[in-house]
Amino acid sequence: MSTEPEPASKDTTDAVDPGPETPGTAPTPAPDAGDADGTAAPDTGDADGTAAPDTGDDGETAAPDTGDAGETAAPDSASADGTAAPDSAGAGETAAQVSEGEAELAAQRVERERIERRKAEKQGPIDAGGKLSGTAADLLAAVRAVESGEKPAAAVFGTPEPARRPAPEPVRRPRPEAAEPTGAAGAGPAGPAPRTVESVRRVLAEGGAPEALAPRTAALLGEGAEDALRADPWQLLRVATVRPEQADGFARALLGAECGPDDERRGRAVTVWLLEQAALAGHTALELPRLTATLAQRGVPDPDAAVQSTLAEGEALAFQDALDEPGARPGAPADGPEGTGGEDAGGEEGEERPVRVLIGLERYALAEESLADGLARLVNSAPKQDGSAADWEQAAASAPGSAADLIRAVAGHGLVLHTGGEASLAEPVALLRAAHALGLRAWAAAPGPLGRDRFAALLGGPPSDPDATGPDASGPDASGPDASAAVTVTGLLTGTEGPGRDADGALDLDLLVVVDAPQLDVEAGALLAESLPDGARLVLAGDPAVLWSVGPGRVFADLLAARVCPQIASRRPDPGPLGELVSGIGIGELGQVEAPGKEIVIVPVRDAGEAVHRTVQLVADSVPRAIGVPAEETQVITPGHGGAAGTRVLNAALKERLNPGPGRFGGFDPGDRVVHTPAPGRVLPGRVVKADAEGLHLSCTGGTVIVPRDRVDGSVRHGWALTAHQALGGRWPAVVVVLPGDAVQALSRPWIYTAFGRAARHLSVVHGVDQALPRAVAEIPAKPRTTRLPVLLAPQVPVTG
Repeated sequence: MSTEPEPASKDTTDAVDPGPETPGTAPTPAPDAGDADGTAAPDTGDADGTAAPDTGDDGETAAPDTGDAGETAAPDSASADGTAAPDSAGAGETAAQVSEGEAELAAQRVERERIERRKAEKQGPIDAGGKLSGTAADLLAAVRAVESGEKPAAAVFGTPEPARRPAPEPVRRPRPEAAEPTGAAGAGPAGPAPRTVESVRRVLAEGGAPEALAPRTAALLGEGAEDALRADPWQLLRVATVRPEQADGFARALLGAECGPDDERRGRAVTVWLLEQAALAGHTALELPRLTATLAQRGVPDPDAAVQSTLAEGEALAFQDALDEPGARPGAPADGPEGTGGEDAGGEEGEERPVRVLIGLERYALAEESLADGLARLVNSAPKQDGSAADWEQAAASAPGSAADLIRAVAGHGLVLHTGGEASLAEPVALLRAAHALGLRAWAAAPGPLGRDRFAALLGGPPSDPDATGPDASGPDASGPDASAAVTVTGLLTGTEGPGRDADGALDLDLLVVVDAPQLDVEAGALLAESLPDGARLVLAGDPAVLWSVGPGRVFADLLAARVCPQIASRRPDPGPLGELVSGIGIGELGQVEAPGKEIVIVPVRDAGEAVHRTVQLVADSVPRAIGVPAEETQVITPGHGGAAGTRVLNAALKERLNPGPGRFGGFDPGDRVVHTPAPGRVLPGRVVKADAEGLHLSCTGGTVIVPRDRVDGSVRHGWALTAHQALGGRWPAVVVVLPGDAVQALSRPWIYTAFGRAARHLSVVHGVDQALPRAVAEIPAKPRTTRLPVLLAPQVPVTG
């Protein structure tokens, strides 16, 4: 189905196919008034599990598909109508941010400071506008020589140097200050000065760009924003919703005859923009040939020079990675474990080794390197000796099935991966209880509150009932960890949840189990790995078949492929007809499943209108009456926000039936079911309590949240219907998955597996895609993401198993 509210015109660059890992080939429409914030969580309309763009009225951060990331929604630079204007003083954008976002912002500030320290340790930057020199120039010249056939790769690159140094001692950071213990919006980070915003507003108006962009542009460029824009108008492209052609129009208005497509400033700006779009689609870097091909599509006359200039200015980094031979461990040296080369029986110089050159933004490059360093430290260090080997073995012997394997693996290793479906969560629960009994400070963390609450419910059940699904099963186990041992990753890192940090700035724990690990992106993973103390144990647990993270990277999948630590595959199957159905989808089979208790119901529909009607009927009447699950416990999941049966249309219809009202406050009324996204990728389900001069009061997990008026449109949606990415981490007694005819392009095996897997007792499928459903399950896996984690780990960690 379409994930856009309006059809997009075809981009002329579609004639060039840069491949599945390159952004920039298809446009998306400009956002309307609600998109100024860009704070809502990305959509999941993409078939590969990368976030699909949502450029309607909700202000999501667009995460386009790897093949069409080149056109991110943006307001029309020639008209102020494309974006909602704030009030005359720009107060809407400079207002204090909601307090629930402060914790995440604090962690991000610490990460940025670390990156700046690492940048300062490097060689000084090349003078602006100068030609590329040194290693970067030699690297690009070598790549061109190989591509043109002038020289073989072996002659140019020889035996590659080891990709990374040994993992250094972690840099311990001070413990972040906790957010104010109140649900109300506190004094968030100060916005740009009104004087700066007004000066930017004037230069935007002079260039024909929407003046509503002024607050965000001023925040990005700082006090000298006006001078920066006049010196380099393409700096406007740094604003999230602006597209290259709109920045071009702004530059023409300011520069006049000086403006041209061959302007070095334009080449750099478009290069960085493409890398940002690739990151939104999940890549941490792009292959050089794909990047230059897409730059050519964007009207850059000399793509090579644009990349060189970007590297010279320090706005991107270049990497040379050896390609894997068929059957080889990802990132492993081709000439033996030491990578020493040596002569081959077939010739004195040995076999030619293929290489690839990647270009990436420093932000994600350093995060991926830090993640590799932190994980290598865990793998190569002996875990802290908590309890004797006999004690660990006794704990394992008392655990059933693969839970015993998990406990044994954790006893002797600093990093362990655990895979399995929903039922397999009982095994990390058993591990936490065993660790607690051995005296370890053991905690569990999930990327989002839905996953945290789901795992906390399991911890709250008794040891004899690991499949308990609610805290009311029979109360917490007095001898083991209770539900409070489950936290969110953000809360753990910022100190608002969990054990806090020790005197060295490390997390004050011995064992951390991260559930829903496929949702971890490289930045969150790096922060976690760096925060763990020496001797700590880390378990990453999750289902490898679900959608990948919204942010860049595929940490869990990369670690599984790298084979650097023990991997425990759960032997506990998901029970019942739903478990049978979802397990089959995971291996590419959509079989007929017997459901005598109406666990699975297929509802065929002919068009989107009928799909909406039947969905409302199912939620409000059929499921409560036939299955006994009330509407409050039924979740609707659909591929995208836009379209004739997207979340917007479905939520409007469900509100009219379940909680009708005038919607006086931004379309919301008390009792409305909502999701709040204080930062991209963070989804907080809740309900509207009231609205007043302070803003919209929401009852979310963990307390009351007050969303200021100017942030409601960009960060709050109705929540009766969600996308699959928004639903990740959650489980509901009943789920209605809506698949209207225009959903075909959004379907993939991971999307279907994730959506169907959110149902605990009953699944209804509103089915209007005919054979596209079994075809997607059988033939459309997750689209690839370009990452470097296996290559970075290879020289630091020996292969296992």
